[in-house]
Amino acid sequence: MSKHVNAGRTSKVGRNVWREVGQLAAKHRALNLAEGIPDFPPPTFIREALCEAVGGGNVMHQYTKVFGHPPLVKNVAKFFSRIMDREINPSEDVLITVGAFHALYCAIQALVEEGDEVVVIEPFFGIYSNGVKMAGGAPVYVPLRPKAGAGGVLSSGDWVLSAEELSSKFSPRTKAIMINTPNNPLGKVYRGEELQLIADLCIKHDVICVSDEVYEWLTYDGAKHVKIASLPGMWERTVTIGSAGKSFSATGWKVGWAIGPQRIMKHMKTIHDYSVHHCPTAVQEAVARGFEREHRVFGTPESYFQQLPAMLRPKRQKLASCLESVGLQPVMPEGGYFMIADFSSVKADSEDQSSGDEPMDFRFVKWLIREKGLATVPVSAFYSPEHSKEFDKYIRFCFVKEDSTLESAERILRKWITGQ
Repeated sequence: MSKHVNAGRTSKVGRNVWREVGQLAAKHRALNLAEGIPDFPPPTFIREALCEAVGGGNVMHQYTKVFGHPPLVKNVAKFFSRIMDREINPSEDVLITVGAFHALYCAIQALVEEGDEVVVIEPFFGIYSNGVKMAGGAPVYVPLRPKAGAGGVLSSGDWVLSAEELSSKFSPRTKAIMINTPNNPLGKVYRGEELQLIADLCIKHDVICVSDEVYEWLTYDGAKHVKIASLPGMWERTVTIGSAGKSFSATGWKVGWAIGPQRIMKHMKTIHDYSVHHCPTAVQEAVARGFEREHRVFGTPESYFQQLPAMLRPKRQKLASCLESVGLQPVMPEGGYFMIADFSSVKADSEDQSSGDEPMDFRFVKWLIREKGLATVPVSAFYSPEHSKEFDKYIRFCFVKEDSTLESAERILRKWITGQ
């Protein structure tokens, strides 16, 4: 054959560590704390809403509006107008997508073209860098690092940006910056002054901010989520991305959204129209009813957006205590689903931990799955090749699990450490 089968853009995509870990975990029947999937059901009210939607007649089984089911678009605009203290136009400023992943894809494809640079804050989710490369752009990486001389990293809040390093990455070719708060996998919740630093650079250099805020309701220990779009001068240049899967613990529903000014959203809608075209109607209806309820009870103990973090706080503490008890050093997350832990002080009884070309955390994760039956994720996978070696002593655990699942993980770890 004289022609290449694939388009060159597919060759720019790196390995998918989540698929590798998932397949290996399934093969060895490992307890899976790698994937960010709750093993408890969504709240009753939203499951009932889906059942009602499915049973609600033919209209729920047919196409709805391309850019979002009208009740959902209306309720997302109404809810976040309240949160952001500004009037969000449902017909112009909101796009419903097939999960937040698709919203990120639409944003990157709509904004980035050949030769553009995109500043990516590390650690990052894979679509950030791979999406930019596939669009013909160049990711420019800036890592969050533990504060120097912090005397032991105890919290994700101890991981910070260097203002000088960040500002040095902006150039005439910079088109956008991508941030994630609360961050996956670190759990960092950006403070107002950190977001202001980013905002000032965006305004100075006329750069668009893509803000991935899928874990916005999951904050702990007094950490407060701030939307960068709410800062002066930032609405006009920010795409804010959210997820019903994360907000309502229904990750399989794949309903996400993007909110931003019409001048950006109209281009994202073009990408949406010519990629998936349309999102399933019934699940959009269910999420619309979920937002209608949350708007009514928001700020009260009845709100699921308050109940979920309250439920997860003791699970987070349970996992941290377990990791500490077996010699791992957890970094307590201020937000999100995940907790990273430093495993460098623990010796694994396996030769392949001291050999091979793979990063140390990749080898450790594979060994932990094969030999101990526990699946986690290597944290260096969330970093660029130029920075990954600085962070290859960490692995990521998911604590959005039933207590029985976390107790099973604790038994595995204790058995490993005690050798019994």
